[in-house]
Amino acid sequence: MSLEVHNMGMKSGDTLKIKGKITDDANRFMVNLGSSEGHIGLHFNPRFDETVIVCNSKCDGCWGTEHRDGGFPFSKGVEVKLHITFEGDGFKVKLPNDHVIEFPNRLSLDEVNYMSVHGDFKMASFKLD
Repeated sequence: MSLEVHNMGMKSGDTLKIKGKITDDANRFMVNLGSSEGHIGLHFNPRFDETVIVCNSKCDGCWGTEHRDGGFPFSKGVEVKLHITFEGDGFKVKLPNDHVIEFPNRLSLDEVNYMSVHGDFKMASFKLD
């Protein structure tokens, strides 16, 4: 399952709410936010095979240093809601267990215009507030 959205217009202070279901045989899924496919400010990647959430950034097609978070509130076959807030200097991802992962805006993005969702996640809806 893969989805791309362009021209999002997400500005500092905006929150992206994503709702969907993790597949029964999930290995990993990704949510990417940035200005394009090669310029990603937030790569959010829960990995079931490692029971870890990896966050990263991609600048001109090159990945940065991985940030790994040990809290893993995801289960296969379960519906989840993610709230990702763009705060100008960084991103805050509120997880289903209310744990928050903070990740810096390494690319100094003023606005997020690109979102992609890939992997073992069936998105039901998304909303930008």
